[in-house]
Amino acid sequence: MSGKKILATPVKVEDLEGIKSGDIIYLNGCIVTCRDVAHRRLIEEKRQLPVDIREGAIYHAGPIIRSLENDRFEMVSIGATTSMRMEKFEYEFVKQTGVRIIVGKGGMDESTRKACMEFKALYVVYPAGCAVCAATQVQEIVQAEWRDLGMPETLWVCRIRELGPLVVSIDTYGNNLFEKNKIVFNQRKEEVYCEIARQVSFIK
Repeated sequence: MSGKKILATPVKVEDLEGIKSGDIIYLNGCIVTCRDVAHRRLIEEKRQLPVDIREGAIYHAGPIIRSLENDRFEMVSIGATTSMRMEKFEYEFVKQTGVRIIVGKGGMDESTRKACMEFKALYVVYPAGCAVCAATQVQEIVQAEWRDLGMPETLWVCRIRELGPLVVSIDTYGNNLFEKNKIVFNQRKEEVYCEIARQVSFIK
């Protein structure tokens, strides 16, 4: 892929054509923070999300929010939380909601891979340690739902501009960057170990 790839919500299936794991994309439009409890409410408690995220994007994040006057809010920090916590819910979550882009941290497994292939979605990773930088890419918080859950778990509906860089971890073809890299890194680890062992073999 050449040039800067920017997707905008609502994201159509055709927008994802040709995007592969390892690619870098950016996102415009709307994104909703959505963590553990929101997933459980939808899947286990069978409660409808109060926000329509079909062809939209969610962010596995527990942001820090500053309250302003007149029920307005300002984003202070929005770092991704460990996405594997949502793994057991993600297939059914994508199936029910029609979400197209899942932003998170770290790898995800077979449930998410299957959902991305079957329902044409992407799982992408925001670089770790960039929570304050990500906050600058939030132009406005336009809505806040399920506030009873507290700040980290509230569904914060955000208008964003060029959120990223987002590294595509799982694509619509089922390629999983983290799993692929595990194989490569383990091979390199063995090679490095053998080389180190050779160089220090004189130590008794």
